[in-house]
Amino acid sequence: MKIGGYLCTGCGIGDRLDTKSLESVAVREGRIGFCKTHDFLCSQAGVDMIKADMAAEGDDKVTKAVIMACSRRAKTESFNFGAVPTARVNLREGVIWIRPEGSEHDETTQEMAADYIRMGCAEVKAMQQADASGEQGKNNHIMVVGGGITGMTAALEASKAGYYASIIEKSDRLGGVMGQLKQRQPEHSPFQNPQDTGVAALIAAVEADDKITVYLNSTIAKTAGAPGRFEVDIASTVGAGTHAEFGAIVQATGFTPYDANNLPEFSYGKSPNVVTQLELEALARAAGDGPIKRADGKVVENVVFVQCAGQRSTKEGHLSYCSGHCCATSIKQAMYFKDSNPDIETTVLFDDIRTPGVGGENFYRSAQDKFVTFRKGKVSTVDVKGNELQVNFKDLILDEDAQMGADLVVLATGMLPNSGTDIDTMKDKDANGEVKVSVESILNLNYRQGPDMPQLVNGFTDSHFICFPYETRRTGIYSAGPVRRPMDAAQAQTDAMGAVMKAIQAIENSAIGRAAHPRSGDLSFPSFRKEGCTQCKRCTVECPFGAIDEDEKGYPKYNEARCRRCGTCMGACPVQVISFKNYSIETVGAQLKAVDVPDEFQEKPRILVLACENDAYPALDMAAMKRNESSAFIRVIPVRCLGSTNTIWIKDALGSGYDGVVMMGCKKGADYQCHFVKGSEMAHVRMAKIGDTLSTMNLEADRVAVHEVAITDIDRAPKLLDEMVEVINRVGLSPFKF
Repeated sequence: MKIGGYLCTGCGIGDRLDTKSLESVAVREGRIGFCKTHDFLCSQAGVDMIKADMAAEGDDKVTKAVIMACSRRAKTESFNFGAVPTARVNLREGVIWIRPEGSEHDETTQEMAADYIRMGCAEVKAMQQADASGEQGKNNHIMVVGGGITGMTAALEASKAGYYASIIEKSDRLGGVMGQLKQRQPEHSPFQNPQDTGVAALIAAVEADDKITVYLNSTIAKTAGAPGRFEVDIASTVGAGTHAEFGAIVQATGFTPYDANNLPEFSYGKSPNVVTQLELEALARAAGDGPIKRADGKVVENVVFVQCAGQRSTKEGHLSYCSGHCCATSIKQAMYFKDSNPDIETTVLFDDIRTPGVGGENFYRSAQDKFVTFRKGKVSTVDVKGNELQVNFKDLILDEDAQMGADLVVLATGMLPNSGTDIDTMKDKDANGEVKVSVESILNLNYRQGPDMPQLVNGFTDSHFICFPYETRRTGIYSAGPVRRPMDAAQAQTDAMGAVMKAIQAIENSAIGRAAHPRSGDLSFPSFRKEGCTQCKRCTVECPFGAIDEDEKGYPKYNEARCRRCGTCMGACPVQVISFKNYSIETVGAQLKAVDVPDEFQEKPRILVLACENDAYPALDMAAMKRNESSAFIRVIPVRCLGSTNTIWIKDALGSGYDGVVMMGCKKGADYQCHFVKGSEMAHVRMAKIGDTLSTMNLEADRVAVHEVAITDIDRAPKLLDEMVEVINRVGLSPFKF
C-alpha cells in the first residue's frame, strides 16, 4: 500500500495557508508516502500527475490518494479515480473561505487546515477498495404497471432507448382514464382549443413496437427479487398466468375519481343532471359534434361548473389537496358547449383558478374570448327543483349570497391515487400469523416491509415529490403519473419519461454492482463481522429500504441491489460490526481521533460536526461561498446520512476531549427531505437517548445538539455552529481534556 498526498495551492489556498508546513503534516503526522503540491490540482496537468502515480509500477504505484483541495462536492469528475480509495480534504470551502483574513487569525486557520489533513490521511488508511459483490445481473426489460397514457408513454420511451417493456393492464384495453375523454387540453402553441387525446396514436404505436409486450386483463400475483433480477408472476383473468423477469419496474397505475356520493349537499345521486367531469366526458363523446344532451335527452343550454368539489377542503372525507388538472378540465369542457353553440350559458364558479404554465394561461384567456363566464364564488348547495337545478353560492367578490339556475351542474371532484395496499395500516393476519394481503395490492411484493410501496401523505407513492421525483422507497421501482402526485395529462407523460430514465439508471447500475440514487456509482455495500453479531435485528428493522433479511440462523442477509448505501444499518448496530469498505466505523472514528485536541490551558475548544452529505454539508459549502464566517474550533466530518451515525462516535469524541458535538441531518417527519427516507429520523431517536450516556460521563446534555438542516439553510447552518460555540463558552471546556 502506498498513499500519495496531493496538495492544491490554487483558489487562494496557497495565499492563505503555509503549504510547506501542511506538506510536512501530511507526511510526518499523517504518515503517508509523499505529498506533492500543484498550482491547480484540478487542471489536466494536475489530474494527469495523479493518474501517472496510480499507473506506476511496483513500489512506486499509488494505491490510495488524499486530495487536499476543495470540497468533495466540487470537481467530482476530475478527482474520480475509479476503484482507488480517495479521501478529499476540504481546505477551500472548509477553511480559507470561512475564516477571516488577518494575522490574528492565521494561527487558528493553519491549525484547522492541519487537522483536516490529518483527518484525510487517517480516513484513507481505514478505507479499502470497493469491488462489485458478484451478485450482478442485467435485464434490459422494464415492467410497466398500468396501460394509460403514462404507462404507454413509459413503454415507448423505454423502447426508444433500446430497452424492452411489458405493460400490465388490468382492464381489457389500453388507454386508462384518458381513453374515456373526448379531447384533452392543448399541448402546443397557441393553446387555444382542446385537441385530440392522442390515445389512439399511442395504442397504435405500442401495438406496432416489437420491443413492447402487452398483458391485458392481467394483474401481478407476486413480485420478488431486486433491481436487475425482479421475478414476477403475472395473473390473467382470461387465460394462463405468466412468469417473467425484469430489470426495473415503473408503476403507472393512475387514479380513481373521487366519489361524488360523498357530496350530498350538491345533490349528486339525487338528480341525473348533477355529474362529475368524467361523466360529462361520456355525454360529450355521445354527442359527437352535436349539442351535448342531459340524461333525459334535453339539450343543455345553461351549465355550471363547480370547482374544488370535495377537494382543497379540511372537511372529513374530503380531499385536502388540489388535483392539478380540474380547472383546465372545466375550461376545456366549457369549450365543448361554446364550440357547439356560442349562446349556451357556461359559468365556472371557482375559489381559485389554477392553470399552471404558459399554455394554461393562454387556454384560460381563450375561454374568456369565447365568453365563458368565470365567477369567483363558493358553492354551498345545489337544490333540485323538478328537472332544473339551483346553485347556491357565496359571491366572493360582492361578498353576498347568490343563486343561479342551471340545466346541468358539473362537479370537479379530483383524483385518488391507485396506490394499492396501505402497508402502514395492514393489521389482518392469517392462521400462520402472516399479514393478509389486500386484494387491492398492485405489486404483491414479496418483501418483509409489505406487499406494496409505502404511501405518503394522501396515499401517493412518491418518495418525496420535490426532492426525489419518481424515486420510491423500494429500490428499482419508480412511480409516474397521478399515482405519484396529482397532475394533468401532459405532466403525466413527462413523468413517464423521467421514471423510465430512473429505471434505466437502476438497470445499468445493478449490472455492475453500483448503488442507485443518491449515491449512484458507489460500488461499496455493507458487510458484517459474523462472530461479533448478536442477532439483535436492529439493522433489518431500521433499514429504510428493506434491503436486509435474515438467514436461517437469524444473521443479517444483505441484498446488494436493493441497498442504497446509506449506512443506517451501520448506525443501528450496537456492537459496530457492520461496515462498508470505503465508509465504516473506522473511517469516521479515525478522523475524529486524528484531530489535535488542545489541552485545557490553551482554551481552544474542539467541536465535532457530523454533517449529512446530502443537505447539511452542501449548505455549509454554499455558506462558505458567500464567505459566511464560522468558528475556527469546528471540525466537520461529512456522513452519508445522519442515520449512519453510530453512538460510538459521540462517545469517543467526548471521551477524547471534544467539547461538543453537533449533528446536522435532513428534515424528518411528513415533509421529510432525507434522501434515505428515515435516516435522519432514526438518528434523532437514537440521540434522544444519548443523555443517559452524557450523565454517566458527568457531562452536560447541551454538549450534544441534533439539528434538521435543509440544503437551503445557507445562512442558518453556520449560525447553528456558532450557537454550540456559545454553549461551550457557557458550560466550559470538557473535563476530559488532557
